[in-house]
Amino acid sequence: MKEMLFGKTLSGLREITGAAGWPAYTARQIADWLYAKGAGSFGEMTNLSLKVREALAEKYVLGIFPPAKVQTSADGTRKYLFGTASGKFIETAMIPEGDRITVCVSSQVGCKMGCLFCMTGKQGFQGQLTAGEIVNQIRSIEEAGRVSNIVYMGMGEPFDNLEEVLTSLEILTAPWGYAMSPRRITVSTIGIIPAMKTFLEKSEAHLAVSLHTPYDEERRQLMPVQVAYPIAQVVEEIRKWDFSHQRRVSFEYIMFRDFNDTPRHVRDLTRLLNGLSCRINLIRFHPIPGTPLLGSHEETITSFRESLNNKGILTTVRASRGQDIYAACGLLSTRELLKKE
Repeated sequence: MKEMLFGKTLSGLREITGAAGWPAYTARQIADWLYAKGAGSFGEMTNLSLKVREALAEKYVLGIFPPAKVQTSADGTRKYLFGTASGKFIETAMIPEGDRITVCVSSQVGCKMGCLFCMTGKQGFQGQLTAGEIVNQIRSIEEAGRVSNIVYMGMGEPFDNLEEVLTSLEILTAPWGYAMSPRRITVSTIGIIPAMKTFLEKSEAHLAVSLHTPYDEERRQLMPVQVAYPIAQVVEEIRKWDFSHQRRVSFEYIMFRDFNDTPRHVRDLTRLLNGLSCRINLIRFHPIPGTPLLGSHEETITSFRESLNNKGILTTVRASRGQDIYAACGLLSTRELLKKE
C-alpha cells in the first residue's frame, strides 16, 4: 500500500526530497501545494518537474478523501461522515455561528476511555487516526477555506493519540501549512496528565478538560480515567502553567439530572478551581442508549450557571446544535456501523 503524502510535515517532506536528491526548495513547494493551495492531484503541482511528479505518484498517494455522507441540520450544523482504511467511520461536525465556522474533529476511531455518557466509547477502540486523517476532516469539507475555529472534541481522546495530534496541530498552525493561529484551536482531554504536560509544552493551542463533577467517587462512575488521573491532580498540574494571557483553559461540565447539578456541586467546584483563570462550559445532556443518565432541567442549568458566575467563575451554557442529525459525538458513526453488521 502506498504511503499518504498529505499529513507530512515540512521536515518529513524534506526527508523525502533529500533522499531523492531533489533541490532543497522542493519540499516547501510540495507543502505549499498540499496545504495552502489545496491541490487535488500530483498533476496540479505545476511548478514541480514532470519527473518529480511522476516519482511522487509512483510511491505515494495524495491521501485526501471526501466525506462518505453529509447531513445538514435545520440550524445549519453539518455532520460529515468519513470512511477509514479499515472500513470504519469517523465523524466531523461543522457548526456555523454568525461569521464563525467551527469544525469539531475526531482524533481516533472509537475510544478506549469508556465514559458512561459517551456514545463513541460504546464502540470501543478501533484505531488511531493519522495526522493526515485528522487534517483531512478540515481540508475535505464544503466549508474548507472558511474555517475560523477548530476543536478536537469529536471521537476519541486526543491525548491517547498525542503524536499524531501534535503533528496535525503543527500542520494547521505552521507558516508552511495552514498558518492558523493556535488561539483559534482548542484540544479537549479527559485529563491524561503526562500527555497533557507534553501538549502544554509543545503547543500553544487552548486546553479544555472534561470535569463533570468535583467528587472522586462520582467522577469514577462517569469516567474510569479518574482512577489513574484524579481531577484534583489534573487541576494541580494546570495551576503550574500560565493561562493569564491569550491562552485559555476551560472545563467541560455535562449537566446530569440529580447527579451533578446541586448547590453542593457549585460549592465544591468553586473550591476546586479557586484562583484559577478559567471558564466552565455547561453542556446539556441528551440521553443516549445504554446509559441511566438524564439531562438536567433547563431551570437547574440556568441556576447552576448563575451560581458559579456569582462565585467569580466565568460560566456559560453551550448551545445544543444539530440534534436532528445525530450531531452528538458517536451517534451517526454507530448507526452506520450497525448497518454494516
